[in-house]
Amino acid sequence: MSEVSIGLVGLAAVLLLFLTGIELGFAMALVGFVGFSTIVSWKAGLNLLAKDVFDVLSSYGFTVIPLFILMGQIAFNAGIARRMYAAAYAFVGHIPGGLAMATVAGATAFKAICGSSPATAATFASIAVPEMDHYGYDKKLSTGIVATVGTLGILMPPSVTLIVFGIITEQSIGKLFLAGLIPGLIVAFLFVCIIYGWCRINPALGPRGRPSSWKTRLASLPEVLWVLVIFALVIGGLMEGFFTPTEAGSVGTFAVLVLSILKGDLNFRGYVKSVAESLRTACMVLMLIAGSVVLGHFLAVTKIPMITADWVVSLPYNRYAVMVMISVIYLLGGSFIDDLAFMVLATPIFFPVIEKLGFSPLWFGMIIALTVMIGVVIPPVAINVFVVKNITKVPFGTIYRGVYPFLLSIFFCGVLLFLFPAICTFLPERFMP
Repeated sequence: MSEVSIGLVGLAAVLLLFLTGIELGFAMALVGFVGFSTIVSWKAGLNLLAKDVFDVLSSYGFTVIPLFILMGQIAFNAGIARRMYAAAYAFVGHIPGGLAMATVAGATAFKAICGSSPATAATFASIAVPEMDHYGYDKKLSTGIVATVGTLGILMPPSVTLIVFGIITEQSIGKLFLAGLIPGLIVAFLFVCIIYGWCRINPALGPRGRPSSWKTRLASLPEVLWVLVIFALVIGGLMEGFFTPTEAGSVGTFAVLVLSILKGDLNFRGYVKSVAESLRTACMVLMLIAGSVVLGHFLAVTKIPMITADWVVSLPYNRYAVMVMISVIYLLGGSFIDDLAFMVLATPIFFPVIEKLGFSPLWFGMIIALTVMIGVVIPPVAINVFVVKNITKVPFGTIYRGVYPFLLSIFFCGVLLFLFPAICTFLPERFMP
């Protein structure tokens, strides 16, 4: 059997193992070890497995992952999202669909210190949906926007997805953060536009809320200011070169922790819960990366990524048509496997293709982030929808009917990136040349 055939059998084995319920990180490590050992030698395979896993788990650079996850979990358990929502509600809650718009604004602000999509969906499912129920909002609008707005954390800094993508492709995490900022704000703005248009067509979907006084509005601004200060500290430090990504994660986590303690929002039990949840998530992500590294070395000896790149480049199609096909593969794969896991699995195969086609790695990262955003809210593996359903007890069908209109925003942003790549490359080129 040729090396390429062994590689193709290995990729099929990864998917089969995942379907049995084995975590994808362990499945990739197992197949990578067995495949590499078959082609090279069992002694070399054992050395590869030990070295790759040790290198990932002992790497200083990878500490950026648990740090940014911990920052988001502290903010989540300290109730910062609640105050972001209250501030947004004070300004726009009185207009039709205003509570849904406040959810978008509050979640966008919360994204500045939390890179977890499910955490945001869970937070606003418990905060915003009951409030919208009180004012008679249609369930499909309230649950649909809560499930969808959580996806902003995949595109906007400090996104765990972008961190993992940067590690896999050896791209600057700081540049990826800057690249995702403008597309993320565009998607958030389009969410608001869809809410406004939907409620104009059918006012019963989102009745007006109670107007707030200017005194209440001004009193809510300091809460937003603190979040913006922390965001500016983390991202500004990265842009100016004061911090490495790991140091930025440390500074941001410490700032959120101190702010939460000084304001009395976080007790010791909440801190322990934040650490435990962060460790659980970080271990899952790091194991995915370790498994991907082992599988990547196996694929390297089979030469599948290089052969794939040469074959795709030789296709008689426009390079943008090829990019669309790759995006569809990510979208379909992420619909059946956890999107982050599929990104870790597929990126080492397709990244050489992107380089040969001459696309910017930053631009490719944003396109992949958009496909992941769609994947977390469409069936069958729609983690954000599952989170909202478990908290609100609203049927899946109702939530999905509310999600689909907002997918237009993500698709439209993707089209804009294809037409105007500078949307995501301008800030990195301007501030981190």
